[in-house]
Amino acid sequence: MRSVDEIAAEIVAREGGYVNDPADPGGPTKYGVTIGTMRRLGLDLNRDGKVDVSDVKALTRAQAAAVFKEHYFRRPGVERLPGILHATVFDMYVNAGANAVKILQRLLTRMGYPASDDGVIGPRTIAAATAAAQAAPRHIADAYGIERRNYYYAIADTRPASRKYAITRAGGKGGWITRAETFIAPKYHLTASQHRERTAKWA
Repeated sequence: MRSVDEIAAEIVAREGGYVNDPADPGGPTKYGVTIGTMRRLGLDLNRDGKVDVSDVKALTRAQAAAVFKEHYFRRPGVERLPGILHATVFDMYVNAGANAVKILQRLLTRMGYPASDDGVIGPRTIAAATAAAQAAPRHIADAYGIERRNYYYAIADTRPASRKYAITRAGGKGGWITRAETFIAPKYHLTASQHRERTAKWA
């Protein structure tokens, strides 16, 4: 099983460099770390008394990985979940915050392992996730990845500006969908035709 350092490095690589996309509510972002996160953590990298775009641009890969490990893996309690879920929930927490946990909690409840739908990884969620992972480790990982994929499609359904993250200009799978499927066994990946059918109403 991969270490948290390896997972964090993969997330940083997946997120890419500096971007400031008007369609992204996160604003200026580098390696997946938004300016809002940097302000909340007080990451004044150039020590000029304020956290602004210049600090975002100065962020290094190592600094981004450190932010993720501390504030998106350890502090939220992702590290207390079963190891089979570490990579996918950690990756989703970077991408969607507490919604990553809510997705897991709703899934666990539907699977018969009740968990509060509050986005907090507490004893009840840990117990439910542990029981589900012990019963069917590969199933819970694939099911969570599929729920992630559904979450991304649902966002794009209601937010046209975000559709470019779920579908390419040529109609193929966008970054959000391929990201989710990174954590799903190939047999559960959507075919190109299934993806086109799912996104047809966006035309």
